[in-house]
Amino acid sequence: MSRRSYDHYCAVSRALDLVGDRWSLLVVRELCSGPRRYSDLFADLPGISTDMLATRLKGLERDGVLTHHRNGMRSSYELTELGRGLRPVLDALAGWGAPLLGQRNPTDAVRAHWLALPLGRALAEVIDVGTVTVHIGDTVLHYVRTAEGITHHDGPAPASDHELRLDLAEAIDIATGAQPLSPRALSPAR
Repeated sequence: MSRRSYDHYCAVSRALDLVGDRWSLLVVRELCSGPRRYSDLFADLPGISTDMLATRLKGLERDGVLTHHRNGMRSSYELTELGRGLRPVLDALAGWGAPLLGQRNPTDAVRAHWLALPLGRALAEVIDVGTVTVHIGDTVLHYVRTAEGITHHDGPAPASDHELRLDLAEAIDIATGAQPLSPRALSPAR
């Protein structure tokens, strides 16, 4: 397959040459919290075809954005350093896009972990440094807040300073800015 390019000597167009195709940044979003298997990516990207997912994964691997680990019958995809550099871009897009979400349509797919980036912004406003395990229904992820910023990861933290339990509606309200995250919502980790 030939590679498409804008052929502009411009940083934005060069970046879009790598990640501007439909689904590419959503694949990167899925990998921001850590390595994922193909089946997990497919399950958490409703609407993508298997052919499109395979194409995007191959392209992102070719361009050095992600790496494919093969271990016998099990394999996973993980962001490279270049790919992890997209996290601030996704965070900025999430901050820009959260107010545009509006009311959720009955046909809109939703996954709790899709709220991770805007929830991270809300958490960064209430904690200076530390680790928070967040439960959104059955979904568990954790955030690490340092002086450099905040990151999220799959599963509970090995050692957490705080815990936050939300239902999906509360998480959506916080992520969209409809409701602020109260520092009192954080409880000490058990």
